[in-house]
Amino acid sequence: MTGLRSLTAPATPRTGTARDTPLRPRATLTLTSAATAVTLMTYTAPMVTLPDTASALHTPLSAQAWLLNGTPLGLAALLLVAGSLADDHGRRRIFLAGTLALGLTTVLGAFTTNTWQFTLARIAQGAASAAILASSLGLIVHAFPSPRGRLHATGVWGAFVSGGIAVGPLVAGALPTWRVAYGVLGAAALLVAAFGSRALTESRAPRGGRPDVSGAATFGLALVALVAALTLGRDGWLRAPVGLLLAAAVLLVAAFVAVERRAAAPMIDLGLLRRTRFLASSAGGLFTGLAVIGMFSFLPALLQQTMGLSPLATAWLFLLWSGLSFAVALQVKHLAGRVSSRVQLALGFALHTIAVVTMLGAIGSGSWVRLLPGLIIGGLGSGLLNGALPLLAVESVPRERAAMGSGAQQTFRYIGSCAGVALTIALVTSSGTLAGGANLAFVVSAVLAATGAVAVLTLRERPTE
Repeated sequence: MTGLRSLTAPATPRTGTARDTPLRPRATLTLTSAATAVTLMTYTAPMVTLPDTASALHTPLSAQAWLLNGTPLGLAALLLVAGSLADDHGRRRIFLAGTLALGLTTVLGAFTTNTWQFTLARIAQGAASAAILASSLGLIVHAFPSPRGRLHATGVWGAFVSGGIAVGPLVAGALPTWRVAYGVLGAAALLVAAFGSRALTESRAPRGGRPDVSGAATFGLALVALVAALTLGRDGWLRAPVGLLLAAAVLLVAAFVAVERRAAAPMIDLGLLRRTRFLASSAGGLFTGLAVIGMFSFLPALLQQTMGLSPLATAWLFLLWSGLSFAVALQVKHLAGRVSSRVQLALGFALHTIAVVTMLGAIGSGSWVRLLPGLIIGGLGSGLLNGALPLLAVESVPRERAAMGSGAQQTFRYIGSCAGVALTIALVTSSGTLAGGANLAFVVSAVLAATGAVAVLTLRERPTE
């Protein structure tokens, strides 16, 4: 099977690029990194504007998970299909379509007037973001064919994931309103699209066949059912609607597997599930979303509600976490050859576990200073995760399927994010006080991160891979 071909074998992907068309690797890395940063800025902007956005849209606390989960839902639902489309029909084409769509949908989000309009706009932003993130690594792997170049490029790209997370809340908090912030971010995405149309080189590895519409539909519906169940579970996990939605999610996942087994050009080659690196990449993405993104997506809003911090003050405080993450992710490439990507992931999860344990009692203390050790340790761990995951994603699949590999890893990441955000909000609001609920959420996040560390370490390389 193609998906099981050794990564050390010479790859001969077909491309849609003329022989005399320069690859322009620096321009490719610059534009894909810039687009990724804007994508993550758009993703993280609601972290500090959630209270103001919820107030403007009259969103009750029980429904605020939808305001945060719209984008990761769109991402998780379409990353796999975006990766397959990019490999088969042109990575540059999918990248430019994604950046253009992100700009337009982000601007539209600024004009929404109720919770469901905003949520739909955020889901559309997530779909556009999926096209950007899945195609970016495919473009990078094509532009940097050597292992050394790929190591450097994926490290830079991973650092810009952290950079976007760091800058997004600052931009959103510094601008007059959340609506203005969305207008500015939308304009930035459109600017990247304009530059990309001139500088990027097309590449593809077509397999033939039509896009896997059935797979995309069943997978997307499964995610909607899962997120809806987790969101509604706050009001009672034993209620009939929650059980029905969870059952629907399970059935739809089973239907997705059946569809993929029969598809001529599936979104994901299920044979990759026998590849240790692919499983480690997927597990790393899943637990990063569940433990890290789920907690740190809602914590800024929680601080504003409990400590009275302004959006800008909250953004500066969280810059300690995200800024360290950016700096560490840039340096992860120097660990290659000495520390495997899976060990880096395990160490990142271990540091996050320590970080959230140090935060126990901080919300009830009323002092943001109590959070500083956790933010520092958590930033170091997040940087290791963001630096190691992109390289492991592209190494876990054949070179010509790099966009699909990226899409698969990030799909699990944002599945985890959707579930993690909904779970965090449910835990925080399940106790008599927000401080007590926050402590419960910290403990659960620590357990999930520790589980992630064990999961990626216990997967053993097989000699036949």
